Amino acid sequence: MDVGGIRPSESSLRAVGWARSLPVSSGVKAARDWTRGHLESLAWSRSAPDTVDAVLLTVSELVTNAHVHARATAQLVLTWDSECLHVTVHDASPELPEQRRATSEATGGRGMLLVDALADSWGAYPCPRGKEVTACFRPTH
Repeated sequence: MDVGGIRPSESSLRAVGWARSLPVSSGVKAARDWTRGHLESLAWSRSAPDTVDAVLLTVSELVTNAHVHARATAQLVLTWDSECLHVTVHDASPELPEQRRATSEATGGRGMLLVDALADSWGAYPCPRGKEVTACFRPTH
C-alpha cells in the first residue's frame, strides 16, 4: 500500500545498533573494547582499519569527556545504517562541548579538535537530562 506516494519499504531506515552504560568506574578501555567487538562484527577490522582507529579514538575522547567533565555515567550508543556509523555518547551535563585552542603547554583540551579531525561529521545536542554528542563515520574501503 502506498502512503502519500511512498511505499513503506522506501520510507523505512534499516539500522542496527548497540548500547552500553559506562559508569565512571568502568574506565575508557571498557568502552574501546566493547566498540572494537562491534566493529569486528561489521568486518571493519579487515575492510576499513583506518576508520576503526578513528572510531576507537573518538569513543575514548567522548567517554572521557563524559566521565571527566560531566562526572557522570556515559551512555554509549553505536548505530550502523549501512552508510554511516553514528557514535553517540549521552551524559548528564547540559554543557555542550567546545573546540578549544590548546597551547603547547596544555595537557588537555584537544578532545573535540581530534573528534572534528577524525569524524566525517559531528554535533552536540541538548537533551532533557543532559546532552548527547554524536560523531558519524563512513568507512573507507
